[in-house]
Amino acid sequence: MQISGHTRLIAHLGYPTESFKAPMIYNPWFENQGVDVKVVPMGVKPEDYAVLIPTLFSLTNIAGALVTMPHKVATCALVGRLSPTAEVAGACNAIRREADGTLTGDMFDGDGFVRGIQRKGFRTTGARALVTGCGGVGSAIAASLAAAGVNALTLYDTRESTARALAHRLQAHYPQLKLTVMSCDPQGHDLVVNATPLGMSPGDPLPIDMDRIASGTFVGEVVMKQEYTPFLQAAIARGCPVQRGTDMLFEMIPAYLDFFHLPVATPEQLQQLAQIRY
Repeated sequence: MQISGHTRLIAHLGYPTESFKAPMIYNPWFENQGVDVKVVPMGVKPEDYAVLIPTLFSLTNIAGALVTMPHKVATCALVGRLSPTAEVAGACNAIRREADGTLTGDMFDGDGFVRGIQRKGFRTTGARALVTGCGGVGSAIAASLAAAGVNALTLYDTRESTARALAHRLQAHYPQLKLTVMSCDPQGHDLVVNATPLGMSPGDPLPIDMDRIASGTFVGEVVMKQEYTPFLQAAIARGCPVQRGTDMLFEMIPAYLDFFHLPVATPEQLQQLAQIRY
């Protein structure tokens, strides 16, 4: 379907844009469904983000935005209302413009991640999980893991205040959850999640000490620049089942589509049509 004067836009906001995979998943689905909507990558640096949002949403043919690193936390202050999930996570990865011009924010990273590992056979109830990286995506994953019944969460971030703020929000909503802050030792955990940008650039260090991870520990990744990051490759070498960053994306897109009032697909339908390249 060609872009025309009738085409509605969904902005994909982040920086840098080179690793974006969402347009190669959404746009083939819209083409398949005959829906005149296009997801368009738009690179915006953090210092320009707050100024961009009101201008972007003054466009008459914009339906909403997908939000990725590094803007998920900053988005919360730029929308008129947040879903309860976004409030707990302290981050937002979707913006919808309402009929009256106001903006609603929601967060789907965590639900997508959790649905993905559950469909791969991981039992969240009673599990002990380590989440390293407590920014937008890490906060959302931690919140969804808590909602899915994990017994204990260990949180780590290079910014201690960020990790402790997330722990405070989680404790307020899940008072029975056992929380450990500022440890990234994977030993004794059933699930280990890399929610940092480590793996985006060649030569990045691994987010945890892989010698400390036990065989059979489920390992999840959020980085999508390559199908199997060095972190996932190291985990596979240790005998760990894994979830790729793109797996999380396929799981959350149906929720995004529903949020934007667009035809909803299953993850399997999206995977069949996707034109992802690495």
